Parts: sequence; C-alpha cells; structure tokens
Amino acid sequence: MRPVLAACMALSLVAGPGAGDGCQDPPSPSLSRSVPAPQLSAEELHSPHMPESLRCDACYAIAFQVGTGDGGKAEAKLGRKALRESDYVEVLERSCLQSWELYGVQELNGEKRLTGPGLQSQQPLSVTMTGGPWPSRLAKMCHSFVGEQGEEQLYGAHRRGPSALRELLCHGEKGPCAPPAGGKAGRPAPPKALQNEL
Repeated sequence: MRPVLAACMALSLVAGPGAGDGCQDPPSPSLSRSVPAPQLSAEELHSPHMPESLRCDACYAIAFQVGTGDGGKAEAKLGRKALRESDYVEVLERSCLQSWELYGVQELNGEKRLTGPGLQSQQPLSVTMTGGPWPSRLAKMCHSFVGEQGEEQLYGAHRRGPSALRELLCHGEKGPCAPPAGGKAGRPAPPKALQNEL
C-alpha cells in the first residue's frame, strides 16, 4: 500500500492538482446516479401539434389553468357571482394566452408524460425539458377547446367545479382521455388522488 500511496503523491506533485484523483477509490454506486433527458421522437420535437400520447396530460394542464386562472379571481372580486359573457370570454382568452413555460416533458420507465402545474410530477430525481414546443402546443390546444366547446359551456363547467371542467374537456365523447371508439382503454388519466385535487 505504501508504494501506491507514494506513487499517487508523486504523481500529484509532478502533474499538479487533479492528477491524483485517479488514485482514489471509485465513487460508490449508491452515491452516483445518471438521469437521462427524455428521448423525443421527430414528432415530439418538430410537430406544431401536441403528440397524441401527451394529449390527455395536456388536457388536464389546460383544465387546471382555466379552472384556477383569472376567472376565479374575477368571481372572487364579485363575491362569487357569475361573470357577464364579455368578462368570461375575455378570461378564457387570457387563460389560453398565458405563459405555458412551466410545462415540459419527463420520461419515466420509458413513458413520456407532461409535467407542470396541475399535473403529477413523476419523481424527484428526473430531467424535465420545459419550454421549446410545449408552450405553443398547449396554447393552441387551449384555443381549440374554446372553439370546440364554446365559451359559455366552458364557463358553465368552470362554475360547477374542477371535476366538471375536466370531464367536459378531457373525458367527453371526443376528449383526449376518453377511450377510443374501438373500446380499448385510452391513455391513463392522472391518478384518482390527483384528479380529486384538481
């Protein structure tokens, strides 16, 4: 052991700081972890539309933002009274135009999931890719929901509560979390515990 220690010390003196690092024991496997960034397909990287596999998560994010956004604040100022049509149309427009920069995609066990406010985080030690194409896709999808459902129907669901808004947007006949026409189960929605929180 003494000759090895002497060689390491001599090497560090001759080669300078950092050269003797190779003489130390390798790091313990329990202390070192490698967390890869999500591997995105060409569609996930370049398409202007939300990939089909992430549309259910995106729907939950939009329902959360529409349900907790400016509409609730405006109603609170009015003492929870219903907003006039011109007000809720403006509120829905602002909800879709907001910054969606906090949303991104993570990969867990080979499955990609959207993450951000109102969505379940996958795990504490993970890499999330935010920004990029995700904000514009969420904004486009939000505007699409407003166009398909109509402002009055969306605001009515918002007034009934978060679960009614999620049901309308995400689980309705054409909702992205609804099972396909063939009868097989669609993409799983967030866990029940999370659905109750939203």
